[in-house]
Order: sequence, then structure tokens, then C-alpha cells
Amino acid sequence: MAARGEGSGPAPPLPLPLALALALSLSLSLSLSLPAGSAPGAGGALLEAAPRWGWRNVSCPVCHLLFGVLDLALQLEPNVARVGHLAARLCQDLRLARPEICQQAVQLFQQDMVSAWARSVLRPGEACGLLLGQHCGHWDIFGAWNVTLPATPKPPVQPPVPPPPGAPTARLLFLTDLHWDRHYVPGSEAACPDPLCCRGAAHPGPGGAGFWGEYGKCDLPLHTIEALLAQLPSAATFAAAYWTGDIPAHDVWQQSRQDQLLALRTVSRLLQKYLGDLPVYPAVGNHEATPVNAFPPPYVQGNQSSAWLYDAMAQAWQDWLPPSALRTLRAAGFYTAQVWPGLRLVSLNMNFCSQANFWLLINSTDPAGQLQWLVGVLAAAEQAGEKVHIIGHIPPAHCLRSWSWNYYRIVSRFEGTIAAQFFGHTHVDEFEMFYDEETLTRPVSVAFVAPSVTTYINLNPGYRVYEVDGAYPGSSHAVLDHETFILNLTEANVPGAEPRWQRLYRAREAYGLPSAFPADWDQLIRRFQDDERLFQLFWFLFHKGHPPREPCLAACKAALLCALRTGRSADPSLCQALRPALPFPRIQALWRQRRLC
Repeated sequence: MAARGEGSGPAPPLPLPLALALALSLSLSLSLSLPAGSAPGAGGALLEAAPRWGWRNVSCPVCHLLFGVLDLALQLEPNVARVGHLAARLCQDLRLARPEICQQAVQLFQQDMVSAWARSVLRPGEACGLLLGQHCGHWDIFGAWNVTLPATPKPPVQPPVPPPPGAPTARLLFLTDLHWDRHYVPGSEAACPDPLCCRGAAHPGPGGAGFWGEYGKCDLPLHTIEALLAQLPSAATFAAAYWTGDIPAHDVWQQSRQDQLLALRTVSRLLQKYLGDLPVYPAVGNHEATPVNAFPPPYVQGNQSSAWLYDAMAQAWQDWLPPSALRTLRAAGFYTAQVWPGLRLVSLNMNFCSQANFWLLINSTDPAGQLQWLVGVLAAAEQAGEKVHIIGHIPPAHCLRSWSWNYYRIVSRFEGTIAAQFFGHTHVDEFEMFYDEETLTRPVSVAFVAPSVTTYINLNPGYRVYEVDGAYPGSSHAVLDHETFILNLTEANVPGAEPRWQRLYRAREAYGLPSAFPADWDQLIRRFQDDERLFQLFWFLFHKGHPPREPCLAACKAALLCALRTGRSADPSLCQALRPALPFPRIQALWRQRRLC
């Protein structure tokens, strides 16, 4: 179809390969953008550091024209290599990235992206609604769908209570977003125009990348990750470790399957070396695949499937997981396993809820049947009297709307079984609230979102330790408290200094929480509204002790508080009672400024 430009006659059609090339170039911008925290805030410095990705400047009429021609072009089976060549040229002309990055990114993404488009039901209005917003089209390709909940009535709600005096507790080591950059070079350029810096030749004199890491668009050298693991107390002090993915660096334009597997195997062996016999339960991150975010559902077979990755994970993690978990891991990247008697773990593949996963253009209805499988696992646990910890990479509020709302329904139905939820991905320190579906006022669960090990972008390295109700009959297995540890890079990178990992804060102590149950975190959000000093402490800890220069003022605060209260995506009703008030579209716009993972 052809679209009209404003105040002009019909626009001439683009040549088919050119239309495909431009569409590919614009879509690459979604994958090459810089990751950061989900919440809004003082993102000016981050945005200034980012390249000016060109798809944001495309007008709505041009977008409709482009994808109208693309729709026809896909039916004519264009030459992918020719389209890729044109896309690389357009990527350079639109200044999406440097020429070398454009060429490498197009080469990496072209085959899978064109294949997914060709098999999808994507139409021009939906594509433009995705890229440019609702003003340019109705993005309903990810339409509403529902999982089936069990007919068994929900058990009566039992309010959480603290464990009895003297009851045992357990400590859980939590690692997420390690992002090992094997090309990190101390002394190299720390401020560069590319999506990832601190690489290349070292430069004499001050100002280069620090030995242990660097504030800016940089990931970590392996020796920093090893230093973190080496300084941990004895593995015997932990009951288990949860590890929620994102192992490779952010050089997504030049990664091969061999690169990803090297990162997977190297870091897995490193954890085995330092954690010994400690049980480790991993989850799949969005950066494990190449192209990044590309996780086709199991019905995509052959060389484009994810079997190369899942098989390697099963092999690397076979000493940690039982055979039943390895089977579903090989099939679709998720699994369940017993942590200890009375506590079951579910590891979700959150890439099946990600808008950045272009394979979901084909069909986004409960990919791999994962949520229906989750319902079955939780129903069996409920009947067996087990509690469940859920881990995953991408937090639920970052997911596609239907997936997120279905997950919210599941959490509400099984609130008596789900003892805790743990996620990563955003690189910052936050949480997401879940409320009863009937009134959206009674807190039922918290999704804890832990900060990253990596510094990307402009952060200290960090990790989390959770204290949970321990293994004894009648245990809630709920989170009782948590601690966050960091490596202060300003101190660590002083010549001759030794890296000193230090506790940044303990949650209940820092925020004055009587306990760490859902109602306490809900009340904390309410306190943030009126206690500015407490909120600014949260802002400092949110960034692992290295906040941006710009303060978080009224609009930033409104959007951040809304993000904390919103465990499901695109739901303005959850934020209506918050102060300061801000229209929900404005809140979403502020979220998008930094939701670039």
C-alpha cells in the first residue's frame, strides 16, 4: 500500500529491496541501543552518550509507505544478500552507527530478521505502531490471550508472619548481568561513540579505562568477575546461588555463536571453580543468543532454532540440574527443580515475553506453552505443600502486555505458593509490586530486581545476597531481608589499591522496614511520596552508589514510583493514586528514555 505525506500527493513507491533494507536498518536500531535501567530519572547524560538512532526520526507516512512495500516485497522472496548490502548503506546514511558496526550488524541480523518477518502476520499499521508509537498505528499483533487456571478453588489467603524465634534462615547468593567483555583493555578509551567502549589499544596517561572496570559504556574484564567470586565467604555460608543470565558483553553487532558459547562455558567453569558444591540455578538472559534477543519458539527448527544454545547450557550446567530440568532446558530454556525439601525453584525463559524478540512476530501466544506449564508446576506444588521461588532475567513489567497480565493472574492465583520472585536485566536496584486482582490494593507479592555485576552504564559492579526463611517444617521460604555489595571503582582503580568489595546497604536497616513482606514494600512506596530524604536514598542505592549528576525531580520521581508499583505492563490503574501525579502516557515516555535493554 502507499501512504500520503502531509500536504502532498501520493508518494512514489520505493524499490522493493530498498524498502526491505530500510526496514532492516531501522529494526537494527532496536537491538543496537544502549541498555540501562527501566525507570526514568536523570537520563540526560545517558541519552547524550547514545548514538542518535535514526528510526526515531522517521515520519509516520514514510513508515507506512516503507512497510506497505515491505509487505509486498516479502511475498516476492527478495535476495537477502542484496537487501543486506542496501541496509548497511542505509544504516550508515542514517548514522545509526559507524560503518564497520553497520556492516557487521546487518550481516549478523539479516537472515533471521527477514525470516521472522516473512513468517509473521505483521502489517504496516502494526509495524509502525511498534516502531513509532500508538499515534502511528495500532500495535495489536500481540493481541489478548489467556492461560487456563485450575478449576480448584484458591486456598484461603494466609497473611505472612515472621518465622518463630530461633528458626533457621538461609542465604542465597544472587548474580545477574555479568557481561564479560573479553576485549576489555585497561587504559583504553572509556568514552567512545560506539555502543560499547573500554576496548582497543591502551593509551598512555590518565583518563583511560580502569583496571577493575570503568564508569561509562563499558562491561567487565574477567579478572573483576573472578575477584568477586574469590572474595566471597565460604560457599558453605550460602544455601544456593541463583544466576539470572546475560553472560556476554554488549558488542551485539559482532557476536558469533562461538563467542556466545565461549562466554557461557568460561563463566560457568569460573562459578564451578569458586562455588564448589554449592547448588547453582541459572536462568537464560536475552544476551545469550546471537543475534541478541533472538529466541525462536520451539516450532522453529533447523539451523535457526535455539538448540545450539540450549544444548550447550544443558551440558555446562549438568552438574547443577537434575535430568528432568535438563530436558525442558534443552527443549525451550526453562525448568523446575527442588532446591531443598519444601522449596521448589522455577526458572523461566523470559525471552518468550520480550518485545525485542522479533521471532514472536510469528506468534506471541504463550510461546513454548511456558505459562501454561508454569500453572501446572504451581498447581502440583500447591497440592504437595511446596513453596516456590521463581527466577528469570527480564522483569515481568517489561514484558509484552498479554504475557505480563497473564503472569500477574498466575501470581495472584498462587500467592500462597509463590514465596518469592527474583529477576535482573535492568542493571539497577529496584522491585515490582503485585496486588490482588480484585481491588489492586492488597499486596500479594514482590518481584525483586537485583543490580548487575557489570558497570554498564556508569555503575559500580555489584551483587546481591538474599536472606530467606530456612528449611524446616512450615517454613514460608519468604525473603526476610537482602544485602547489596559493590566494588567502588573510584577507590579500586587507584594505582596500587586492592579491590575491596563492601556492603552498600541492608534493606530493612536502610529503609526502616519492620519485615520484608509485600505489605512492607508497598508501604515503602507510600513513604517515598512524602519523605524526600528517604526517596533520594533510594535513588542513590538504585544506582549502586553512583547516581547520575542530574537529580531525580518531580516527573522522574512520579515515573519511578509508578514503575515500582507496576508488576504488569501498560496498566495506568496501578499508578492513579500516587503522588506526584503525572499522566500515564508521560510516565511511559519517561520509561522509554531508559528502557533500552
